[in-house]
Amino acid sequence: MQAPKRILAPVDYSPISDAALSEATDLAKLLGSELVLVNVVPVIADLPNDVSLLKEGAYEDERDKEALAKVQAAAAKAAASGVTARGVIGRSNVPSKEILLTAEHENADLIVIATHGMTGWGEIAFGSVAEKVVQNATIPVLVLRPKAAAAAK
Repeated sequence: MQAPKRILAPVDYSPISDAALSEATDLAKLLGSELVLVNVVPVIADLPNDVSLLKEGAYEDERDKEALAKVQAAAAKAAASGVTARGVIGRSNVPSKEILLTAEHENADLIVIATHGMTGWGEIAFGSVAEKVVQNATIPVLVLRPKAAAAAK
């Protein structure tokens, strides 16, 4: 396997995701890879009570702008450690699918993703984004489990 030119790191700003991003940043620095962070924003979010359905488009635009600013700030923080990094957003109600589409669109060679480690009813009810990414990815996927990611911090 060649060193990846571009690493995709999905982020949701949870502690486990932050730990995986730290590992992805270190890996990108070590291998001289570009790091692309992606945050998946729901297409149909629950509108706050004070937002009219007539203003749904403006609400989504503002939400996307905020999400993009947040992921770009995370990318800037990663870039401060000496890697080339940038942030993008995806829009989907199926995060695993959007992560895979982003990996394809960005020509990623590797995905570094955290798993929240849900088991039992939680995993049955919600599924695992990381598991779906691993099952459907056409490129290598590095999955960090909660304990491993916490130890890396």
